[in-house]
Amino acid sequence: MQALDEPRMSDTFAGDAAIVTGASKGIGSGIATKLAEQGASVVVNYRSSEKRAESVVDEIVDRGGEAVAVQADVSDEDDVAAMVEATVDYFGSLDVMVNNAGMTTLGPAEEIDIEDWRRVVDVDLTGVFIGSRAAGRQMLSQDDSGAIVNVASMMGEMGFHMRAPYCAAKAGVINLTRTLAVEWAEDGVSVNALAPGFIQTDITDQTQDSAGYTDIDIHRRTPMARYGTVEEMANCVSFLARDDNYVTGEVLRADGGWVSDAWRYRENRA
Repeated sequence: MQALDEPRMSDTFAGDAAIVTGASKGIGSGIATKLAEQGASVVVNYRSSEKRAESVVDEIVDRGGEAVAVQADVSDEDDVAAMVEATVDYFGSLDVMVNNAGMTTLGPAEEIDIEDWRRVVDVDLTGVFIGSRAAGRQMLSQDDSGAIVNVASMMGEMGFHMRAPYCAAKAGVINLTRTLAVEWAEDGVSVNALAPGFIQTDITDQTQDSAGYTDIDIHRRTPMARYGTVEEMANCVSFLARDDNYVTGEVLRADGGWVSDAWRYRENRA
């Protein structure tokens, strides 16, 4: 575990401990860094990318934060239980749980292998339930309760070509979030979801290659005419994880207006 040795940028989450799953890259690493900047001690979860996870930890520590990398497969109950236990051992509590880890597979529904379907659902939906349940059990046992933020997707609210398992799983995350929020609200545990649209990450180019779209396609279809950024998604999670906003059971869609605009494709947009 790395120790805090410099002042933090803010104290929004001072004294809190957070887990961010799938935090070795992309949106997850941005969320972990943001929470640390705001005072949280952060568990940077990874499944297989230890080197990348340690790089995120190093970045947090270099900025004056506190973090530790913890390996766990989010679809494995024992792994997740051990990660929550380790968090409490390291930091004394679990106050924020961000279920961000996810995966997808692309292909026509009639051709998707059932094992690919199950793996996406295991990680993207069952993994969110396992993480929420483990975190919820810990938070319900604490005096100060806590906040759970599940990373869903705008694709959980709409059909999307070639992504049947992902869309189905993310739709499940949205209603799971609402259900857990209702169950745990009186006990002081908020449960919310973030539903990103197309976000610029280090795997954007790879996704484009396999799905057959370009930056220009996304810009033309999105009312804000650009990708979202990792920093913007981290800011959204930071808001949802706060304990002073009277928000639970909410799905915050951050998609640049995509879902609100039922159909758009402007040739003159670049």
